Amino acid sequence: MATTPVQPGKLRRAAEEIEQLAGLRVEVIGGALLMSPPRRGKHAGTVRRLRERIGSQLPVGLGAYESSSTALPDDEDDYATPDLLVLPSAWEDEDDWLAEPCGIALAVEVAPGPSRINHIATKTNWYAIAGVPVLLAVDPRKGAWTLHTRPRDGAYQGVLHGEYGEPVPLPSPLSAELDTSDLPLSAPRS
Repeated sequence: MATTPVQPGKLRRAAEEIEQLAGLRVEVIGGALLMSPPRRGKHAGTVRRLRERIGSQLPVGLGAYESSSTALPDDEDDYATPDLLVLPSAWEDEDDWLAEPCGIALAVEVAPGPSRINHIATKTNWYAIAGVPVLLAVDPRKGAWTLHTRPRDGAYQGVLHGEYGEPVPLPSPLSAELDTSDLPLSAPRS
């Protein structure tokens, strides 16, 4: 059976329509639609705590934003919506909904339920390809975090793992330690 390639830009439009109609968070990663249900309480709490902690330590000119997206450069479809983005404060004056990856100081992804663990690995590669300089992946199921830095040739060259209770050493321009001691742990699901 022959398949017809999707015209550039069509997946992004389809994702936008699904978001509006179903209220789901939709992303286009590697040419595939990824849909996420609304955040559960502990997921939302983790994002809120991280936003507050990161936001309180940001240098002038940077802000922490939820519900903001970034596009894969030179691709009319692919875009990601991390749980949190640290961007120049000028983002607040923009009408566009896609931030340039090169302007991102930090992207944060909080791992969703266990059935969606492959999404984090796929998205980590996507962020490296896009050139997002720093990615923090937090896993409430394991009480662990991973800091990815220095993207080159589609992979992060720096990878640092830690557990809740160990501070995350955020690199410049953030240059702060992020407290993880009281982030919520997700209950294991049967």
